[in-house]
Amino acid sequence: MNEFLKKITAFLMAFVVLFSTMSFTISEHYCGDHLVDSALFSKAASCGMELDKPGPTKDCNVQKKNCCSDIVKQFEGQSELKTNVTPINLEQQFFIASYIYSYINLFEGLANNVIPFKHYTPPLLFKDIQVLDAVFLI
Repeated sequence: MNEFLKKITAFLMAFVVLFSTMSFTISEHYCGDHLVDSALFSKAASCGMELDKPGPTKDCNVQKKNCCSDIVKQFEGQSELKTNVTPINLEQQFFIASYIYSYINLFEGLANNVIPFKHYTPPLLFKDIQVLDAVFLI
């Protein structure tokens, strides 16, 4: 169970780093006030009602207003990850090495399973001491 939790935690931390450094763009195309299309990482498809803007002609100087609009939302991620690593000196290295060595040796088992009271027989009880002393667990 402990290994499973460590794997889940590592997986979640990797996603946090990934999404904090990722940049993406959302493109939306509106025709009037209605959303026609939205796209992630690419340009949204148009509705086909955009006006071509060739410029004013010599006959007429009035231009018709375009009813379509494109909105681009860009979300910037973190560009650099800062790692703050301080160098450790020789005394700290010795301390860490001895701490790890002593911690690992705490959980080493014995070569054979020794039971010190294996051949010990308990004394025979002639009277029930708990009843004589009136000591009861509640």
